Amino acid sequence: MSEALVLGGGGVAGVAWITGLLAGLADAGQDVTGAGVIVGTSAGSVVAAQLGDEPDLERLYARQVEPELQSAEIMVDLDIETFGTEIAAALRDAGTIPEMRRAVGRFALAADTAPEAERRAVIESRLPSSEWPARTLRIVAVDAESGEPRVFDNTSGVSLVDAVAASCAVPGVWPPVTIEGRRYVDGGLRSGENADHAAGASRVLVIVPLGDATLFPTEKPLAQAVEELRAAGAEVAIIVPDDPSRAAIGPNPLDPATRKPSAEAGRAQGRELKIEWTRAH
Repeated sequence: MSEALVLGGGGVAGVAWITGLLAGLADAGQDVTGAGVIVGTSAGSVVAAQLGDEPDLERLYARQVEPELQSAEIMVDLDIETFGTEIAAALRDAGTIPEMRRAVGRFALAADTAPEAERRAVIESRLPSSEWPARTLRIVAVDAESGEPRVFDNTSGVSLVDAVAASCAVPGVWPPVTIEGRRYVDGGLRSGENADHAAGASRVLVIVPLGDATLFPTEKPLAQAVEELRAAGAEVAIIVPDDPSRAAIGPNPLDPATRKPSAEAGRAQGRELKIEWTRAH
């Protein structure tokens, strides 16, 4: 059976929660980190890259909950509702989904953010290795000017750090990332999970740190992607935060202070969770 793990976006809190959740699932005898395909978007791309080929969940978990092991982060005061209002304003005159992505791309390119090099250093500090794993890792980003999505993998000839930084470049919050002369922004601009890129796997686990929150218009909503995966014969399971996890993640998932509580809540949830795989009816 071919398995895929799809990890969605959710800021530093999302990185911590996914890590804790994976550790908790492993505690409960449901280790899913051996999947042959991992699809990572934004925060999910960080965890996907951290897993590598031989995941050390205890070490990754410790890097979230032990202050002396935590990577340095840049503090950003982000309220999801306010951010949504700003994005809506950027989209006011856009019609089609591609036009919307280009509009958000322009918003990102014009924003006053931390320097690109400083942000890249943060991403690099999060990763245990800057080498692409041998297994299939797909990291999604969006070209800020054309609005076209791009999937990076180990055949792309692109640095893993740059690919992750691009996928994590939240428009208006972090600087677009320069790759091969193009500027790229968060893969969540296409889809919060990009679960359709797990097509071909017979079993797909989708982990969604932000639950039902939708930050950007999408051409491939999660429900549609999951329906298509199931129609193709895959078993699919979706995990979203429970109430304690949502409380731990809070209204600003970019706040580094959310890391420890989010990881702990994720681990507690994972220990109690029974993954429910379902096929098309």
